[in-house]
Amino acid sequence: MPSPQSLSEADRRLVAAWAADCAERVLRLFETDALTDDRPREAITRARAFARGELDAAGEIRRRFVAGRAAHAVTAPAAVAAARAAAQAAGVAHMGAHALGAAAYAAKAAALAAPGQPGATDEERSWQLAQMSPQVQAALQRLPPLGEDSSGPLGAGLLASGALGAHIRAIQAVIGSTPVPNDDR
Repeated sequence: MPSPQSLSEADRRLVAAWAADCAERVLRLFETDALTDDRPREAITRARAFARGELDAAGEIRRRFVAGRAAHAVTAPAAVAAARAAAQAAGVAHMGAHALGAAAYAAKAAALAAPGQPGATDEERSWQLAQMSPQVQAALQRLPPLGEDSSGPLGAGLLASGALGAHIRAIQAVIGSTPVPNDDR
């Protein structure tokens, strides 16, 4: 039985586009530090292609770690977080919960890029929520609340702690964290 964090393929395609939007918004923070490294941009492009049905999940599962390795090519914390946002967006083809990871890393990147602006995270989250269609919101509502299911990225690991966890919890609070049944699973 698949993890409740997987989502159906149709739902993953929906949330992949939103995750790509979240990651692309902070991509410049990575590209400023690594002018010739196109791995995060390619990951976002692939996430969008997956969302459009042009790529299959199996191929993307094999490539999901490429953008994450780009985080080791930069030293600025905002650039690292931006690369990880792109990697999370690419990971949506494998597991829908990575969409929330993309949003959380994008918010972290935005906050790190604006150290004197305490509202940067809230501003980024507001933008992310405004980009969320009702269909994307419904798909994300199908995910278990952060920390309640250990079978994926929303378990007790990295995404459940610190600023990343706070961001995901805030998004889930706004959209409703009670999983909505999905007949496609």
